[in-house]
Amino acid sequence: MKMNLLHTPDGVRDIYNVECAKKHTLEKRLRALLRLYGYEEIQTPSFEFFDIFNTERGTVSSREMFKFIDRDGNTLVLRPDITPSIARAVAKYYGDEQIPMRFAYTGNTFKNNTSYQGRMREITQLGAEFIGSADVWADAEMIALSIELLLEAGLKEFQVDMGHVSFFKALMEEACIDEETEEQIRILIENKNYFGIEDLLDKLNIEDELKEVIKRLPKWFGSVDIIREARAMTKNEKALCALDRLEMIYEILGSYGLQNYVTIDLGMLTEYNYYTGVIFRGYTYGTGDAVVKGGRYDSLLGQFGKKAASVGFAVVIDQLMLALSRQKIDIPLKAVTTMILYPETQIKTAILLSQKMHRNKQATALMCRDESQTITDYMTYSKKHQLLSIYHILDDQQLEQIDVRSGSMKKCLLSEI
Repeated sequence: MKMNLLHTPDGVRDIYNVECAKKHTLEKRLRALLRLYGYEEIQTPSFEFFDIFNTERGTVSSREMFKFIDRDGNTLVLRPDITPSIARAVAKYYGDEQIPMRFAYTGNTFKNNTSYQGRMREITQLGAEFIGSADVWADAEMIALSIELLLEAGLKEFQVDMGHVSFFKALMEEACIDEETEEQIRILIENKNYFGIEDLLDKLNIEDELKEVIKRLPKWFGSVDIIREARAMTKNEKALCALDRLEMIYEILGSYGLQNYVTIDLGMLTEYNYYTGVIFRGYTYGTGDAVVKGGRYDSLLGQFGKKAASVGFAVVIDQLMLALSRQKIDIPLKAVTTMILYPETQIKTAILLSQKMHRNKQATALMCRDESQTITDYMTYSKKHQLLSIYHILDDQQLEQIDVRSGSMKKCLLSEI
């Protein structure tokens, strides 16, 4: 039983030592870039009322949420998605604001995935939301920003796939397909199950020309020429508007000089039903899941009482860390911490030295020496915990400076530090 207490539940894990330091360093760098783009930080609770994420909002299904009851009988959930939380907070605190706003956040989300899916149940997301603008340049800015964040993280080879929810929705409306069948088609397209799509469509009473367009959805993936090819095969006004929007976004991304990172994917769909326009995902080597997910959601804030067109995205930090590791892209750490090692009789001297170093913004950690441990033991410990040097106090006048990496040692006076 005691051994079981050392383990974490399925789908969650401990992050410690160098990995934890690198994760925080990466988050700090990405947050700094978001601030450069004018995004102000916002933080929402890890758990909220169930209704914030219910079916009406278009988020994940109820069974994928971690639910619990508070002492007042309210049903609460650990947030499976941060965007509805941001929408609620903005509607509450900025209900009368008419000028577009930019927000950035970092936080964990929780999904009750089944164990055989092999996915983590707790993940860290860093994201941005552009609220109050329906303009095409807002879509382009978010895609450009997501690309800039991946570049800032150190990735060189990645692709952002861009699609549009309304293109698929318009085709489903034209075909008069019911919600259940639409969901079946969505899953088949997402899985690029060509034979499954063809078999299902052949059973439906749909015009051959429209049927052919739907069949092509999972194949329409590639350059901007895909948009022109799709435009030639449909007269559906809503579908054509979606294609026009994608083409305009792509052109604006050219002004950013980022078109090489973007691919058109008309077969890209999403489980989140609150998306209403452009959707995009970023992929790279070393991970099977997206490192960036985002899109436009023009109706979500209205459900909380504020009509505001919005677009946003989230960087999945855990997937990004995995990709960086497998691509052998390092996250440099500023390992400047010094251990002040002292005998118990020199505690006052050690404290005075640490205070002096702290005033000079030098990171230090006090360590009372255990005589059963050798200097080599302390050097091994320091390497494991990313400490660069040891100041070994010998008496109230002298100390021994030890370079942990090289193992070199030299004596000097405390007054010289």
